[in-house]
Amino acid sequence: MCRLLGYLSTNNDITLRDAIGSQQLDEFKEISRIHNDGWGVDGINTTHREAHVDDGGAPSPEVFENIYRTTEPAFLDHNFESLASTPARSAIFHLRLASSNLPLIPENQQPFTADGISFAHNGDISSQDGVNLVHDDDVLVSDYEVAKTGGKSDSAIFFAHILHFVDKGLDIAQAAENAIATLREQYKDSSYNCLVQTQEKLVCVNATGHDYLSDRVTAVYDKYGQADKAKDYRVIRYKKISGGVVVASSGFDQKIEDGWKELPKNHILIADSATGEYEIRPLA
Repeated sequence: MCRLLGYLSTNNDITLRDAIGSQQLDEFKEISRIHNDGWGVDGINTTHREAHVDDGGAPSPEVFENIYRTTEPAFLDHNFESLASTPARSAIFHLRLASSNLPLIPENQQPFTADGISFAHNGDISSQDGVNLVHDDDVLVSDYEVAKTGGKSDSAIFFAHILHFVDKGLDIAQAAENAIATLREQYKDSSYNCLVQTQEKLVCVNATGHDYLSDRVTAVYDKYGQADKAKDYRVIRYKKISGGVVVASSGFDQKIEDGWKELPKNHILIADSATGEYEIRPLA
């Protein structure tokens, strides 16, 4: 159960502070006092060296991927301010509130990354009697596919499903849709809200399984005296910015008058890093 934030812009590389503003960035960081089980970021950044140079190893790329994950909460980590101020073509941020009984270890910090794809998830994929996906031996993906993610959580298994469908030849958005459809056959009430990023695309999915707020989320936010911020816990909003789009879970100020719109339930937003254009459509 986490908070997600991602952005993409073709107007040169921009920072997270550029994308949402300083006040909103401070509020997002403040959420990590509650979502305090670590945080991470995966950015696609323009290289500062000459591209396409054969220097004895792989030819130098046009962009590089900048990955950071830690079990330290963002509000205590001095690296948060630095990375939130690092320009990127696109980036996804993740504040973690660990699913029930899943360990607080580096392997389970997000975003996960594999095969040029990065992934962040907000949800707890469990059966109606509370058994988490990690205890399910009858899943579509192999142990090898899960191992590719580097994680040991329900989110890692979700990501492995996306990788599975990419390997079958689907594009990244279709792979996410198929992964959700497959997992929903058994875990229909779970939340599959997620961000998926490649060098070419930024994908955001609102795929909550139910509208009610779980007792655990309510109890956690009540503990911090912020029950009002949990009311729209599963909502995802997006905002057009110069050259692209920013998408985010709720939890910080996202006013309609500032251009924020709600991504409808069971819809997917797909942004193109070459043009900055994005489309929103119902999940297949």
